[in-house]
Amino acid sequence: MTQSRVVRDRLINAGHFVDHMMMLIYTTAVIAMAAELGHSYGELIALATPGFVLFGALSLPFGWLGDRYGRHSLMVAFFVGIGIAAIATGLARDAWEISLGLTAIGAAAAIYHPAGIPMLVRGLARPGRAIGLNGVFGNLGVAAAPLVAGLLIAASSWRAAFIAPGLVSIGFGIAFWRLVERDTPPMRASAARASPFAGFEAGWRQVLVVITIVTLIGGIIFNATTVVLPKLLEERPVFAGADIVGYAALASFIYAAASLAQIASGRALDHVSAKWLLAGLVATQAITMSALSLATGPAVFALSLAMMLAVFGQIPVIDTIVTRYVPDHFRGRVFSLKYLLNLTVGAAAMPMIAVTHSSSGGFATLFAVLGAGAVVMSVVVVGLLRQPPATAGAGARAAAGGG
Repeated sequence: MTQSRVVRDRLINAGHFVDHMMMLIYTTAVIAMAAELGHSYGELIALATPGFVLFGALSLPFGWLGDRYGRHSLMVAFFVGIGIAAIATGLARDAWEISLGLTAIGAAAAIYHPAGIPMLVRGLARPGRAIGLNGVFGNLGVAAAPLVAGLLIAASSWRAAFIAPGLVSIGFGIAFWRLVERDTPPMRASAARASPFAGFEAGWRQVLVVITIVTLIGGIIFNATTVVLPKLLEERPVFAGADIVGYAALASFIYAAASLAQIASGRALDHVSAKWLLAGLVATQAITMSALSLATGPAVFALSLAMMLAVFGQIPVIDTIVTRYVPDHFRGRVFSLKYLLNLTVGAAAMPMIAVTHSSSGGFATLFAVLGAGAVVMSVVVVGLLRQPPATAGAGARAAAGGG
């Protein structure tokens, strides 16, 4: 691997960290903001809904732009754009301005997945390890969000929780612009293909149907679980007397520990069946979420950790299945469509959280619904197990594509 690619991959992985951290800073900051702004948790958490919608909805146009014109400029725009949006949120004066800032964060965050991940895996015959490591950085961003927010709130205010990370992100954007070479747009490199579907593996249509259904349900589960965990740990405390730093740190620990599942699943994907691994992970989600609807005390910690291990571990598995069945010249659009479905439908988690928490005074109903969704995923994945495995064709063609 060349030195320039090493630098590029490190910055792409850093981008995944920034992407998920920025999207979840608010989920901890909102606890402190509620007292200052005079609104309930349910009212304020709903302000993030437009940002989560755009996080998914803009994936498709950004994926098309990356395939046609290259992904370098999009990555620079991602770092700088999300940094500016975070700073603007930190300077907001009321709930409406906060909502606008969060919406801008979601719009900029939408750039990362359809641009960064295809850029990362281009040219790799065995992408499992790279996808797994990249996923760890994304989930460490999830883990860092409550801790960074809690510490900055304790040291200064909720505004610092947005402004400081925003400045860091802009710095990453400048580094990417200066240090990473521009890429060759993959659509131009494959313009001579006789068919737009040349290079797809046998059975790809059936596989993508199953992945689509899992993606739709998984988007709601991922957003709901990552958003509510700090509040869940506050309402069902594992230990008494914890303040905002205490339960934010506990949530960060769970996210960070769960991110190790991506290292394990990323390594396993190069040696075992991705489909069977996915089946085990979605079954684990069904069990733990159903149990969390009733759990209290230390059991909440154990079940939350097991749940997040399965939720995080699933991500590189799905991305690897897509990579194995879809060639590089189409991959950006397929990834962007995947994230469009995953993140746009996942935005429904925000009003779902607000409504169920306000109506039931807690998260019992929410986790019962999420558990039922995970059961549906488990049933659907059985259909995936019947599909023939991908050959080395897509991976080999990806390696021939350069990058």
